[in-house]
Amino acid sequence: MADFHKRWRWCAALAAVLAGAAACGGAGSAPEVRQTAYGTVRGVDDSGASGTYAWKGLPFAKPPVGDLRWQPPVDPAAWTGERDATRFGNACLQMGRLYGPGANNRFDDTIGQTLGKPVGNEDCLTLNIWRPANAQDNLPVLLFLHGGSGISGYTADPVYDGAALARKANAVVVTANYRLDVMGFFQLPALHTGSQAYSGNYALLDNIQALRFIQGNIARFGGNPANVTLMGQSAGATNVLALLTAPAATGLFHKVLPISAGISLPGNLPPGAIPTLNPESRYAAQAGALLAALAVADGLAPDAASAATLVAGWTPAQTASYLRGKDGRVLLQTVLASGLTGSGPIPDGVVIPVDPMAEIGAGRYHKVPVLSGYTLDEAKLFAPFLALLGGKPGMKISDAERFAMTQAFNPDAPTSLTVADILDPSYLPVTTPATGYNARMRMLGAAFIDPSRDNLLGSLRAQQSTVWSYQFNWAQQPAPWNDVYGAAHGFDLPFVFGNFGPSLLAKAANSTANQPGRLALSAVMMDSVRAFVHTGNPNHAGLGQEWQPWPRKFIFDADQKATRLSVQ
Repeated sequence: MADFHKRWRWCAALAAVLAGAAACGGAGSAPEVRQTAYGTVRGVDDSGASGTYAWKGLPFAKPPVGDLRWQPPVDPAAWTGERDATRFGNACLQMGRLYGPGANNRFDDTIGQTLGKPVGNEDCLTLNIWRPANAQDNLPVLLFLHGGSGISGYTADPVYDGAALARKANAVVVTANYRLDVMGFFQLPALHTGSQAYSGNYALLDNIQALRFIQGNIARFGGNPANVTLMGQSAGATNVLALLTAPAATGLFHKVLPISAGISLPGNLPPGAIPTLNPESRYAAQAGALLAALAVADGLAPDAASAATLVAGWTPAQTASYLRGKDGRVLLQTVLASGLTGSGPIPDGVVIPVDPMAEIGAGRYHKVPVLSGYTLDEAKLFAPFLALLGGKPGMKISDAERFAMTQAFNPDAPTSLTVADILDPSYLPVTTPATGYNARMRMLGAAFIDPSRDNLLGSLRAQQSTVWSYQFNWAQQPAPWNDVYGAAHGFDLPFVFGNFGPSLLAKAANSTANQPGRLALSAVMMDSVRAFVHTGNPNHAGLGQEWQPWPRKFIFDADQKATRLSVQ
């Protein structure tokens, strides 16, 4: 009998081990092999180099092509055998910009060669997962949505590699693509089929679909679906804020971490402020104008007015067939050529309310802990916008010239490059009161960034106590980039992700001289992300002081050698 009980206990223990192995991908499976609801995936065991396991290019929806273009995302088809998950999926279709994927879906010189040209692919609804190379389960999950003005960006951008953050935060980090430009936000009800109310917020629906994938699958990668933080930067953060008010996102996330964004309509802001959200009517006008422009280009009508009359007489089926039959690259080229650019969440009263800030102000939103971030010099990434203040664009060089300039820059060598080579002379010297580059950028920030930030955080703080905000002040780039950019929009992202390797502005920002302070500041910021995703509060011992809720701000800064942390 004693032998029987010994054998029974041994078998029970073996069964428990096999059950755990099955949860990770099957008995005897390597740790990079996991199961999803759609089939088995084999990722990368990078435990030796980065201390993580990773899975890339996992489909979370069917490709939104053909009849699925401008339709809500649909669950991916199941597969048999092992699916390779070692490479990023396609970037979504977009016009080439500095923040885009180039010709090869990675950071390389083709970014400078494809500016203004279509890049990426409509078959792009994939996500990527990184987790620490340990045996822990129920880890916090962080889903990151990239920025790019809603018209560009890609998860294969090396800044967004999740390995360092997953290890440092002891969390599962996910990055997900979503449809961009008019492929992602397109308000044309003629495309609608089905009984549900129409919405052109296809990108937001993609974000929701990625969150649903997490709910159904992330436990098999060691993540806790009951502890999901939704994070984004710039346009991605605007999507995050929109989802705070989206009924369809209920229960899909439990904290938010929006960086450098707002969601205010013109009516939410003081006169003269630049809104961060546009009304539905603007997107409806954009869609109608695009349809008419295509008809003119195809010779169906001689001018925009007669084209508008023509297409107004089409049946929904005719409109849908015409648009879905168009090459996506032609659609985006026409948008650009016709001056119809502009993209973002559509406040249509279906996916999100017609006035999201009013809903937040009334307490009708998902009340979860909020950790927001902004940079001191947000506006310095938007130098062309200085024309909105009545002057010239801030930079006198083209994006292609700027890309070549930064690619050739050696941050550790003496340089003859000066701000006069980059900035329009009307803004020099940069320190001139009132008219200098720094003063004009502060004015731009006061119109473009500050009003939406204060509207958002003030409204949230009136409803809940768990609202924190940081300000990123680091401006230790080698000259002249410290003046050109300083603590510009997006410059905090490498610090949050812990990635200072090759990327768009790495050569302009990261020198050997500033490395000690830069790495120390990154470590502190990543520890705040770790604290927030684990507990819903960004405080930790490394801050050296209490990070108090908004309207107090925690200041993240460093000199060449060490951090400079403070509270305002």
